[in-house]
Amino acid sequence: MKFLDQVKVYIRSGDGGRGCIAFHREKCIAYGGPDGGDGGRGGDVVVTTVDAMNTLIDFRYKQHFRAEGGFAGMGANRSGRKGRDAVLSVPIGTQVFDESRTVMLADLTRLGQSVVLARGGDGGFGNAHYKTATERAPRYAGHGWPGEERWLWLRLKLLADIGLIGLPNAGKSTFLATVTRARPKVAAYPFTTLYPHLGVTHVDGDRFVIADIPGLIQEAHKGAGLGIRFLGHVERCSVLLHLVDGTGDVEKTYRIARRELESYGQGLDKKIEIIALNKIDSLNLRFMNEQHVALAKAAGVARETVRLVSGASGYGVEVVLQALRKAVLLSHTAAAAQTMEEGRSLWAP
Repeated sequence: MKFLDQVKVYIRSGDGGRGCIAFHREKCIAYGGPDGGDGGRGGDVVVTTVDAMNTLIDFRYKQHFRAEGGFAGMGANRSGRKGRDAVLSVPIGTQVFDESRTVMLADLTRLGQSVVLARGGDGGFGNAHYKTATERAPRYAGHGWPGEERWLWLRLKLLADIGLIGLPNAGKSTFLATVTRARPKVAAYPFTTLYPHLGVTHVDGDRFVIADIPGLIQEAHKGAGLGIRFLGHVERCSVLLHLVDGTGDVEKTYRIARRELESYGQGLDKKIEIIALNKIDSLNLRFMNEQHVALAKAAGVARETVRLVSGASGYGVEVVLQALRKAVLLSHTAAAAQTMEEGRSLWAP
C-alpha cells in the first residue's frame, strides 16, 4: 500500500426535499383541506476515523463525495425521507483544512470521532404548513434549501509514540525493521525512505508505535529535500529517537538535525529526545569512544545518556528500547496530569 498524507476532496451535502401540495380527498368529507407533507432534509457529509488505516490512499481514486438529497413530501401529511449521509472514512490523526489550507476545520485524534463537514439543506414545508384561519386552502409549498459544497484538504499526521529522526542513511529503517515487523526499504544509499513507515514494538508488555520519518537535510524547514513534507508527522510523537551515523561527522550531523527541528517550530525541539550513536558495528573501539564523546559534547549531555546501538547486529537495541519505554510512559503521565489540571481550571461551581 502506498503512503499518501494529503489530498484535496470535493464535498456536497444533499438538497432539501420539496414540500407537497395536496388536499384531503375522502368520501363524505367535503373540503378536507390541505394535507401536503414536508420535504425531507438533505444528507450530511461526515468525516469519521476508523481503525486499520494509516494512509489517505483511498482518496486518490475518489475525490468527489455527494450526499443524497431529501425526498419530496407526499399527501396525507407524509414527510419525505431524509437523504443518506456521505461518510469519509479517514485514519486517526487526520486534519481537515479549508481550500486555502489556512483554516483548520477539524482535528481527528480519537477512534470513532466524527465531524459534520457540510450540513444538508432543510426540506421545504408542505401546503398544510401554510394553512391559516384566513387562508384555508394554500396552493403553494416550500422549495427545499440547497446543500453546502466546498473543496477541502485532508492532511494526515501520524499518531505514534516514538519518532525516528536523523539525517539520510542514519540507519532509521534498519532499526525499525529490527525492533518491529515493519519492512521498510533498506539500502546503502541516502533517501531510501520516501514516505513514513509505522511499526509496533512490545517492551515489557507495553505496546508502542514507532514512526520512521524520511531523513532530514540542511534547510529542510524551508522545503529542501523531503523533510518539510514529513516533519508534521513528528509533531504527534511523544518521544524522539535521534539516530546519528557513527561513521560520519557526528557533531555536524547532530547539529544539522537539531537546527531543522528548531527552525520548523511546533515544539519539536522541546520533545523528549533519546540520542543514539548508530552503526557501531562498523567502528573500532578507539574511534567509537571518540565519536561517543564528540556526540555527547555536541548534544550537551553526559556521555552515559548517549546510547550505543547497532541496528544491523542488534547490539544495544534492548537498552534503547527500555530507555524509550521509560520516556514514553513519563510523557503519557505528564500529558494526563496536564489534562486533569486543565479540567480543574475550567471547572466552576
